[in-house]
Amino acid sequence: MADSSPQPGQPSVNARPLGGAFVGRDREMAELRSALEDAIAGQGRMVMLAGEPGIGKTRLAQELASHSVSLDVQVLWGWCYEQEGAPPFWPWVQPLRDYAQQWDTQRLESAMGPGATDIAEIVPEVRQKLPDLAPAPYLDPEQARFRLFDSIAAFLKNAALSQPLLLILDDLHWADKPSLLLLEFLARQMVESRLLVVGTYRDMELSRQHPLSETLAQLSRQPVFHRQQLLGLSQEETGRFIDGTGGETPAQGLVETIHSRTEGNPFFITEVVRLLAERQELAGGDAAHSTESSIPEGVRDVIGQRLNRLPDDCIQALTIASVIGREFEFRLLNTLSDGISEDQMLEALDQALAARVIEELPGTVGLHRFSHALIQQTLAEELSATRRARLHARIGEALQEMYGADTERHAGALAFHFGEAEAVLGPENLVRYSLLAGEQALATHAYEEALVHFQRALSATERQPSAGMAAALFGLGRAQGAVLGRQQLDVAFTSMGRAFEIYAGEGDVSGALSVAEYPLHQIAGHHGGVDLVSRALQLVDPDSPEAGRLLSRYVLGRGLGEGDYERATEAFDKALAIAQRTGDLALETRTLAHSSNVEYWHLHLEETIAKGLRAIELAHRTGDQLSEVAARFWVGIALLNTGNSKEGQHQAAAILSKAEDLRGHYWLATALWLNEFASRYEGDWQAAREFNRRGLVMSPSDARLLVTRMVLEYETGNVTEGNEYMEGLVETLRLVTSGPRYDYASAALMIPVVARITGAADRLYLAEDAATTVLSAESATPFITRYARWGLALIAVIRGDAELAKEHYSALQSSAGTQLDGLNGDRVLGLVAQTIGEFDKATEHFEDALAFCREAGYRPELAWSCHDYAETLLEHQSPGDRAKAVLLLEEAQAISTELGMPPLLMRVAALQEKVSSLPER
Repeated sequence: MADSSPQPGQPSVNARPLGGAFVGRDREMAELRSALEDAIAGQGRMVMLAGEPGIGKTRLAQELASHSVSLDVQVLWGWCYEQEGAPPFWPWVQPLRDYAQQWDTQRLESAMGPGATDIAEIVPEVRQKLPDLAPAPYLDPEQARFRLFDSIAAFLKNAALSQPLLLILDDLHWADKPSLLLLEFLARQMVESRLLVVGTYRDMELSRQHPLSETLAQLSRQPVFHRQQLLGLSQEETGRFIDGTGGETPAQGLVETIHSRTEGNPFFITEVVRLLAERQELAGGDAAHSTESSIPEGVRDVIGQRLNRLPDDCIQALTIASVIGREFEFRLLNTLSDGISEDQMLEALDQALAARVIEELPGTVGLHRFSHALIQQTLAEELSATRRARLHARIGEALQEMYGADTERHAGALAFHFGEAEAVLGPENLVRYSLLAGEQALATHAYEEALVHFQRALSATERQPSAGMAAALFGLGRAQGAVLGRQQLDVAFTSMGRAFEIYAGEGDVSGALSVAEYPLHQIAGHHGGVDLVSRALQLVDPDSPEAGRLLSRYVLGRGLGEGDYERATEAFDKALAIAQRTGDLALETRTLAHSSNVEYWHLHLEETIAKGLRAIELAHRTGDQLSEVAARFWVGIALLNTGNSKEGQHQAAAILSKAEDLRGHYWLATALWLNEFASRYEGDWQAAREFNRRGLVMSPSDARLLVTRMVLEYETGNVTEGNEYMEGLVETLRLVTSGPRYDYASAALMIPVVARITGAADRLYLAEDAATTVLSAESATPFITRYARWGLALIAVIRGDAELAKEHYSALQSSAGTQLDGLNGDRVLGLVAQTIGEFDKATEHFEDALAFCREAGYRPELAWSCHDYAETLLEHQSPGDRAKAVLLLEEAQAISTELGMPPLLMRVAALQEKVSSLPER
């Protein structure tokens, strides 16, 4: 429970001593040494040691650590806490803190680089060592956590460059969910590193619902991962183990008996041997027969019998310690032990140390740890529920007094103890510390832990209503928004709405505004944020700065969430006026960036560019990195889609540089996606693939990246790879809420694009369903609607359905002169016009497509436009059409040959054969 950081000059807590005898495990040790050699050679490895309690997982890791030190490999340890109350990311905090305290400032700065700011959020010792760190930029929760994970992974890899690194994470079955997510992240990043990560866990405690089960499933897909299953020692190994543990040779036949009873479990063997040694039954001619019936059947039974041989004062102290936790501090234990003097307590602990029931943590004074979790569990389980609850109450109150003004830093531990003591003390302290612990978890991006704390606080306030209910709901909504993501925003907005109602009902305007202004992610077609902002606007002066901030949020809510451009524009005008009148450049920057976003979704591309450029200019002055990155994206994509390729590429390069500095998960993937667009538009498949690959590494289920990669692979004739990305897209659609969102719109358009490329129309029903979903929503923005209509129009072209084509033709007239996701609007219009028999209009559209693509330098789309135009000319067969078609096909052939576009090349060859069979006219 106390801070066990080593002091300068003292040995590290992570430098765990080797315990007892080490026998057997030759195969496992050889595999671990091989993994270590790979890591030293620059091939990162991750090994999980699995087995039952006491099977020797930690002991094997200790032996590997000893071997690693002999090879000049740095060893860091982290371990997980059995009970709730440990700080978030606890198994990571310990080795990171240990490294920060071991090395000088120069080495620490070199290893952590710009990520030191993020790591300091969970390891305060980093900021103590590097006090001049700049604050981290604001990012939404998902991106902020990605930045933290990226910083930690980069640090570990950097640290291993100067000295290979072994990181041991013990007892992962007790790890918090955020720690496991970080482990998954690291596994994807450590392929080329001098890093070996070894984890231990009890496999018998894992159900399919256990968080570690999901993590292991994810890890098993990574090439760096390997799992070792530890089984019991053989009978021969058991004999050698007893020799090394008991200090004397056991009686004949006793080894077989002990092995049979313990199944070769080293911890069980150790406890049995110690018990028999205490009884003086370990040696002697007939010991095997005389002691066979006295060896307990289970490990907890043998622990109980050994504990029973300790004095009552010692057992009393250890029982209280078992409720405190696996680690406990003498000062706290002494406070809680009524009727035992300090000298008696010291003597009791000395007895427990001598019996190897507990151990002192190296580098600390007064901090002890049960030598095995099973000993702590055995003691704690002997208490009745009532006595255990009362002990938790006393521990919580004692910790409050002991920490004094510093209680907030230990909120997690206090929340745990007061939670266990709620039946005794009531909910007041439980709610107080749960709210504090929840806020701390949010601040360190441990959102799953925050969810637990806020839910506990909310449950307590619902059982006994209190002033903390609104705060619990507000915290819960923020945690839900981070954990559940964009797919389940309704859940988060429901909690936020309840919090707002309570605050507003109590006249707490400040609390209500904090809820309404909180930037939960706003996506197209989602209404949740609009209602909160609308209600909050009624609580403030319409010309106030508070109104300006709310109206800025309202721009996104109305424009994206409800597709209401008119009211979004009204909100923009009001917010901008307030920002300019009050000189609030930060508000003006955000408002312009928000409105640039809305303008794009409503297909006002020139306005997108104008507002976005102004936002970029102001962002430089205000230091608003997030608004700058967002504005650069909307400007860049608008420029590319209006044919301004050079300026669009400039913005694509700029956003990637800025996003790499920002290191936000969503915006880095978005920047890579934009650069993929810029490369794909010009036919630079290699660069496009690389940008896409980097994006999918960090965001493997991103529909945007899956769609573009799918089309690219089909375009270049890689059908197998294209099918894989198609399956990934279909799976992603199953996971997201249906509605007028980009995921569905892109499927509505790009599946027909693929069918047009390959000639395979078996997936068109998926596109039709997605298009229907989009077009049936009243809140669909024009951008989303255009995607869906283009998709249906292409389906009409593929099927030769003139009626369906005619239905969409007039609605697509505004597509002229633009490009979306690599598809030229004039080419789509030409295909649709040709399908409905409007040859003259088709000719005009194809001519416009050729002019657009040539001027922009969009060669793949130019090749397709040449092919489609030639196909139309050959069907119409007016005088001169044949000759023009021949030239167009020659151009399409040249481009598709140079760029490597086999599907189009085959189509061109088929048309050229057709031309050769036609008579001259």
